[in-house]
Amino acid sequence: MPMPKGSNAPVPTTALRVELGWRSGPGVPDADASALLLVGGKVRSDADFVFYNQPAHSSGAVRHEGKRNDGGRVTDTLLVDLARVEPAIETVVLAASVDGGTFAQVPDLYIEVRDAAAGTVAARFDSEGATVETAFVLGEFYRRQGAWKFRAVGQGYGSGLEGLATDFGITVDEPQQAAPAAPSVAPPVTMPSPPPPGPSAAPVRLTKVTLTKAAPSVSLAKQGGTSGALRVNLNWQVHKQFSGWGAKLGRAVAMHADLDLDLCALYELTDGRKGVVQSLGNAFGALHQPPYIHLDGDDRTGAVSSGENLTVNLDHKQELRRVLVFVTIYEGARSFADLHATVTLQPQHGAPIDFTLDECTVPSTVCALALITNTGSDLVVQREARYLVPERGVSPQRTVDHVYGWGMNWTPGRK
Repeated sequence: MPMPKGSNAPVPTTALRVELGWRSGPGVPDADASALLLVGGKVRSDADFVFYNQPAHSSGAVRHEGKRNDGGRVTDTLLVDLARVEPAIETVVLAASVDGGTFAQVPDLYIEVRDAAAGTVAARFDSEGATVETAFVLGEFYRRQGAWKFRAVGQGYGSGLEGLATDFGITVDEPQQAAPAAPSVAPPVTMPSPPPPGPSAAPVRLTKVTLTKAAPSVSLAKQGGTSGALRVNLNWQVHKQFSGWGAKLGRAVAMHADLDLDLCALYELTDGRKGVVQSLGNAFGALHQPPYIHLDGDDRTGAVSSGENLTVNLDHKQELRRVLVFVTIYEGARSFADLHATVTLQPQHGAPIDFTLDECTVPSTVCALALITNTGSDLVVQREARYLVPERGVSPQRTVDHVYGWGMNWTPGRK
C-alpha cells in the first residue's frame, strides 16, 4: 500500500533499488533522482551528493543507475546498499528535481523502494498536489535503534536542484549574474586573495544537456569540454526471458535476456585516414595514438555503471575531422523498436550530454547515435538517433558507411 506523507516503514539493511517514476507525454519535463548522505542534517563534503554528474558515492553505498523509458513510464533509479553506509551517516535523503518545468507538469510521480535481490516492495510514496515546485525531497532512509527505516517526506523546493543541494551544504558551481558596475568616481578597492581551495573544494556542477529533435546539437567549446577525455556510454534495458501471447496483438511475443548491443565509431582523421573502432575483429582502437578513440570492451548487461563505453581523446582534437558513434544489435533482438537505450557523452571538462533511443518504428538493427565534427574552431556534437535498415546481405557497418559517405572497404569480422 502507498504510504501517506510523513509516515515511516522499516526496510531491510541490504541492497535496495530506489525507483523514481512518472508518466511521460507531451509537455512533460524531464526529472532526475539524486541522494544526499547526511551527518547532523548536512553533507560532510560535496562528495556526499550522488546525482547524474556524480553517479557513485566513494563508499559504494549509493549509485545512480540512470533512466529507463518503458511504454510511456519513465523511471530513474538509485541503488542504495544500506549495509555499506558508513557508520557516521545518519540519513540518506532521496530527492527529485525537474528540468524545464515544474512538478505540476509531471503526472503520477512516485518513489518506490524494492529489495534489489528479491524484487519485493518495501515502501512506496505517491507524491500528489505539486504546484510550482522544481525539486522535492520525496523520502529518506534514517537509522533508528540500530535498524533502518524509510520515511515518506514530500518536501518541495521552488529553487530546483541548486536550492535543494545548497540547503544540505553542497557548494554549487552555477553561473552568477554580473554585479552592477561601480560608479566611475569610486576608488579602486583591493580585496584580499581567498585561501587556496582544499582537496574537495571544487564546487559541484549541476548543468547537463539533453539533445532532442528540436535542439539536436551542442557546442563542446561553449560547454568547456574541448580537452581531456570524452566518454561515450551506452546503456540499455535487458528484458527478462519469457514468452506468451499478446491478447491485443494476437501474436507470440518473445523477449530476450541475452541481448548484445555493440557500440562502434567510424572516424576520419585530418590527414585523410579512416577506420572503425568496434569489438568485431578486436578493433578496439587506441587512446594515445591514432585514432585517439578506444572501446573499453564488450558488455552484455547494459548497466549504466558499465554498459558499452567508448572514449575519445580530445587533447588530439586537431587530428580528428569527424567521428560517427553508432550501435548495432549483435544478437538478442531483431530491432531497436522494443529496446530502451540511453546515450550519454561525458566530457572530462563540461556538462554531460544525453539522449534516449525510444522512437524506433522500423525493423532497424543499426542506429547512428551522434556525429562529432571538428569545424576548425569548435567541436560540435549532433544527435543523430537515425535508425537504419540494412538491405539483405549488407552488414550494419557497411549500411552506416553508405549513408554517411565514409567510403571504406569492408570484410567480414567476428568477435
